[in-house]
Amino acid sequence: MRDGRDGRDGRDGRWPAVSVVIPTRDRPELLRRAVRQVLDQRYPGEIECVVVFDQSEPAEVPVELSERRRLRCVGNQRTPGLAGARNAGVLASTGELVAFCDDDDEWLAGKVAKQVEVLGDHPEAALVACGVFVHYGGRVTERLPPPGPVPVEQFLRNRIMEINPCTILVRRQALLGPIGLVDEELPGSYYEDYEWLLRAARVAPVMVVPEPLVRIHWHATSFFAERWHTIVSAIPYLIDKHPELRGDRVGMARLEGQLAFAHAALGERRVARRWAASALRRNWRERRGYVALAVSARLLRAETVLRLAHSMGKGV
Repeated sequence: MRDGRDGRDGRDGRWPAVSVVIPTRDRPELLRRAVRQVLDQRYPGEIECVVVFDQSEPAEVPVELSERRRLRCVGNQRTPGLAGARNAGVLASTGELVAFCDDDDEWLAGKVAKQVEVLGDHPEAALVACGVFVHYGGRVTERLPPPGPVPVEQFLRNRIMEINPCTILVRRQALLGPIGLVDEELPGSYYEDYEWLLRAARVAPVMVVPEPLVRIHWHATSFFAERWHTIVSAIPYLIDKHPELRGDRVGMARLEGQLAFAHAALGERRVARRWAASALRRNWRERRGYVALAVSARLLRAETVLRLAHSMGKGV
């Protein structure tokens, strides 16, 4: 552990200590940028940055430390993958508040301070999110979450991708208590963030800083067959764990549309059409149903749809 403190405490009622968990694997330059922007936050309290090396040996991150800034590098001794790495970081951290950051994300300098102020003004709240800038293919899209507090009913209807895990600041007591850690049983860690948010929003509505404070970089990812199989396994797991999802027709149509799209991408045309039909019966406006039908009919390629969606700062 490296420590940039000069002996003063840094913990007080107004500016509690914040731990930031950054999982990483084989991206040293991106990691260094992410760590530097976490440690350079304009925040008078203490910030502890915990870097979790997933499926690789911990290594030093060459950054300068200033007063009230600490850096720890640990290995993921839990389930390999994002969920296990995040949990390993949480359990290795010490801050009263905990935040997540991916190794290719960039935090704007005022993120932590603005979110801490919101939690200070709302002692009943367990966590706070903010908006994002989505970077993809040379294009930047601003995405703002709905006005807070955001209740669980909104998450049942809509994933709300703007409330990204890398925008979250959560009270440690709630994270280790009624909310719980990230689910490491989800196939491929797919939708681990959404599953966690469903649990979190049940504990208390999610507060929001209504401005983008994180830059998220999406990359041209190849969605190979194994990834589509992961999606096909993960969504039924999610629905079984949260049966209340079945009570919202629009939300279920969204999930069934995603299942339809994944099956279509795998070339499983009959199954894709069955899920698409179910999604459209629930909600005829569900665009994923129509897109899945087009992919299953080989009128569109799944990769083309993904690139177009990402260029607009959206998922599928």
